[in-house]
Amino acid sequence: QVQLVESGGGLVQPGDSHTLSCAASERTFIRFAMGWFRRAPGKDREFVAAISGNGGATYFADSVKGRFGISRDYGKNTYLEMHNLKPEEAAVYYCAARDDDSADLSRAEYHYWGQGTQVTVSS
Repeated sequence: QVQLVESGGGLVQPGDSHTLSCAASERTFIRFAMGWFRRAPGKDREFVAAISGNGGATYFADSVKGRFGISRDYGKNTYLEMHNLKPEEAAVYYCAARDDDSADLSRAEYHYWGQGTQVTVSS
């Protein structure tokens, strides 16, 4: 059972950059693909970004392409870099792990989830 803990949420201003971190309870590099999802108030949880087990492949939602980046280290940590944040991107951001080295855009394909971290985008 992999446990995931997100950190880095908080209040940011529109146009700001911000990075979220996800720490796993065990080494996830290679074995687990990792994803970031978010849920805004009144909306379903939606895909944001994903990275393959070895970090060689990354995927992004169309709404964040060119502004967000996803990366991982050789151990337990995964990161979501967010740039030019918009007010409508205020949400709870979740880290997820898939017990497969290939990334996927569907939340149904992820086996482990963190509790989420709140990002508020407001001036």
